[in-house]
Amino acid sequence: MSRLWRYILLLAVVLCIAVLGASFYMLDFALARRHTAWTEEQAWQRVEHYYPWAAGWMDSIRANGVLRDTFILSDDGRRLHAYYLSGSASPATAVLVHGYRNCAIDMMHLGYMYHHDLGCNILLPDLHAHGQSDGEVIRMGWLDRLDVLRWCGIADSLFHAPIVVHGISMGAATTMMLSAEDGLPSSVTHFVEDCGYTSAWDEFTGELQAQFSLPPFPILHTSSLLCKMLYGWSFTEASALQQVTECRRPMLFIHGDADTFVPTWMVHPLHNAHPGPKDIWLPEGVTHALSYYKYPAEYTDRVRRFLFH
Repeated sequence: MSRLWRYILLLAVVLCIAVLGASFYMLDFALARRHTAWTEEQAWQRVEHYYPWAAGWMDSIRANGVLRDTFILSDDGRRLHAYYLSGSASPATAVLVHGYRNCAIDMMHLGYMYHHDLGCNILLPDLHAHGQSDGEVIRMGWLDRLDVLRWCGIADSLFHAPIVVHGISMGAATTMMLSAEDGLPSSVTHFVEDCGYTSAWDEFTGELQAQFSLPPFPILHTSSLLCKMLYGWSFTEASALQQVTECRRPMLFIHGDADTFVPTWMVHPLHNAHPGPKDIWLPEGVTHALSYYKYPAEYTDRVRRFLFH
């Protein structure tokens, strides 16, 4: 072998090692639970800070001990946690699905909307590797859809009322991924997705560019392959867009028109792909996951009309 070919081979080996190392780093950076710094108590404080109109209700349910815990075991034997609370009028049950590196308590502002304003029962799960649920690796909604499917069954047995599944950000992607799942109870009648992404692949592509100024090839391809080998799912199969094409139940799409974290353009193919009853709202000037914060009255009214009219 000539010296030139030895150099070429050495360079190829170095590049392969570098790409593999970067791919492992990306998986750890994006999916490892240990990088989540927020505690549950800090989540209570965040919600009270951003949604002060809900603070009195939150203080009341904590002081009176009416917010209950429940646990289930996932298919792989991990313990999963959720909170639940009965409503006063109980026209429906809302299963509220939180976002990336958040927890059930981060959905308490929508818990207030559904419970206080709409009189509904609420159930708020901690997704795998979040809050009080077991797990060390975030799953971007794909395998989480199967856990939320089980939580819908728990909500059905607890409350015996029609169910709306309402998610924000990664929780919205989870909601859409769930929406076409076999075995979904007939009691699940509506879905609300607020600023969900089309797929894990699309979301990671944007974040690679935004945070590291890198194109998807080759790191995203190798990271997705490693994710499949290590955790059983790939970035491409974690697709809300694919799932929503098979959903026939009503879905409300909400996405702030100034969102750059989950870019606003994603809502349009999602909305267009849904073949069943649907509605869409693009609140003006809203960045990521802040539609209810900026327009609480209109948000509540749109959800009310979507569910009950």
